[in-house]
Amino acid sequence: MAARDLRYEWFDELLEKHSFDYLLTAHHLGDDLETFFINLSRGTGLRGLTGIPNLNEKIVRPFLEFSRDEILAYANVNSILWREDSSNASTDYLRNELRLEVLPNYLKLNEKVLQNFQQTQKHLNESLHLVEEYMLLIKNLVLNETEDGIEININQLQELPNTKALLFELLSPYGFTAWEDISDLLKSQSGKQIFSNSYRLLKNRNTLLLTEISSENTLESIFITEELETIETPFKLQFENVSEANKLSENSVYIDFEKLIFPLEIRGWKEGDYFYPFGMKGKKKLSKFFKDEKLSLVAKEKVRVLCFENVIVWVMGMRLDDRFKVTNNTKKIVKITYN
Repeated sequence: MAARDLRYEWFDELLEKHSFDYLLTAHHLGDDLETFFINLSRGTGLRGLTGIPNLNEKIVRPFLEFSRDEILAYANVNSILWREDSSNASTDYLRNELRLEVLPNYLKLNEKVLQNFQQTQKHLNESLHLVEEYMLLIKNLVLNETEDGIEININQLQELPNTKALLFELLSPYGFTAWEDISDLLKSQSGKQIFSNSYRLLKNRNTLLLTEISSENTLESIFITEELETIETPFKLQFENVSEANKLSENSVYIDFEKLIFPLEIRGWKEGDYFYPFGMKGKKKLSKFFKDEKLSLVAKEKVRVLCFENVIVWVMGMRLDDRFKVTNNTKKIVKITYN
């Protein structure tokens, strides 16, 4: 596999260097049959049984319709030389073991085995196209793209026949394999998660939320001195001294500067954090505040707070702490805008 990756990387370099439109490979019908049995043994589903595509972006395989024997016979008749890789004789690899020890006996079953295999693959491809067209309708019905990720509506999904098969078609492109666990997720409590190598599937109330696993979810602390320097990355935070406070918004707040203790800190929220929500009496834990706001786990992970010594000044992009609001006694007002 490592050699294969290197080989195709080199092919890509040649295509770009010489401005070639296509790369032609010599995969033949026997290779296609081997791939079928390899994928069959791995349980890859319908898509894995449709074999090697004739055309895949810039890769063209013109020999897939022909058997190895047909190609060699043509080469002999036309005095065309070819090279035989010595590794083809080794049974250390699954493909070669199939090629040398399993398929020769299988091909002896009858003289039309390869012909019947081609016909079967034609039917499988047609079935796959039907499934893909059907899944476009299903995706329009049960999927919703949000800021947090892709939501799958559980109630709508369960009203459809063959729910497990639909889950497989919806989620297999994202590398998921634990299908029984995913099926159980439909009935699980909110907050349960299942992971593939690159994605997370989260039960969030009446939806399954699909998100890409990203290091960006790890929020490092940023400290702000009394000079109030504008922050440009990983987000933009702008400070401005103003003479009066206007209407608050989600992304901008007006704060009584003299109530702040420096350095200020911007960090991700943590369990036990609490604040005094603007316009309300008394304190509230952030976890309860997020629940009332109906934030998903993914949305909660992205929340940052502006604070000092763990005293929260602003749940950024959501709510100011009432203790830091501008009053008639405020002498210096700072406007903070968060993008």
